[in-house]
Amino acid sequence: MKKLIAIDLDGTLLSSNIEISQENIQAIQAAQEAGHIVMICSGRAPEDIKTVIDQTPLQCPVGGSNGTMVIADGKLLSQISINKDTVRSVAEILNNNKYPFKIYSSKGIFVASTWSERMLVFLEQNPDIASGLTEKEYKFMTEQPKETETIKHFTTIDEVLTNEDVTIQKFFVPTLSGKDELTATLKQIENIAITTSGPYNIEIMDTNGHKGNGVKVMAEYFNIPIEHTVAIGDNFNDVPMLEVAGLSIAMGNGDPTVKKMADVVTLTNNENGVAHAIKKYVLEQ
Repeated sequence: MKKLIAIDLDGTLLSSNIEISQENIQAIQAAQEAGHIVMICSGRAPEDIKTVIDQTPLQCPVGGSNGTMVIADGKLLSQISINKDTVRSVAEILNNNKYPFKIYSSKGIFVASTWSERMLVFLEQNPDIASGLTEKEYKFMTEQPKETETIKHFTTIDEVLTNEDVTIQKFFVPTLSGKDELTATLKQIENIAITTSGPYNIEIMDTNGHKGNGVKVMAEYFNIPIEHTVAIGDNFNDVPMLEVAGLSIAMGNGDPTVKKMADVVTLTNNENGVAHAIKKYVLEQ
């Protein structure tokens, strides 16, 4: 019986060292050799997912930007975007509150030119976060990302939206101080969904843009009944795919609420929890 296995990246397939273990790679390859489809379903942009996966021998279809961009066999199967007027409204709120943010789009990731200075202020306001960072992590978080083919800087939101070919799938916003107030303000905007992939951020998409939809699109493409799908994740942005999947598996290091709602709980991301889950719940069945 062919299954679709949807796997989150950060906190799930990736260890805390941001690496995919040999055990996890071998388990995914074994599942693929047994005829199953393994997709990566992550909050990261498709380009970022590709960079991570390209460091391994793995080849997998992708649900990027929280399932808002679904790609298989080199084809874009589905793309769910935020209305451009809504994008302006969200950006205005974030700018008024001086939050650092990134915009995930069909043309790469747009990073506000104020990212570095706003991140420095953010860490000053949240010393508990700053004190827990290594020197390398602190530098990574506060440096202005270099412009590349897939990363672009912008000063005003109109610079992003003037290109008619650009569609916006997600906002990524580091936040802790004022997180509840910001979320409450954003919820007044219609047709957006707010989630989080960790304790220090929020992610904003269209109401239909979530990992559950990404799994549905991929299952339909490969002609796999939704009850034959498996989802593995650790945080709140994984909940929609855990809810839609035939079998939901939470990581041992996952948020307690996520673990409680999942069908089963596997080992942690530092204990090859993905490999353990694939062997126990897919290959041995």
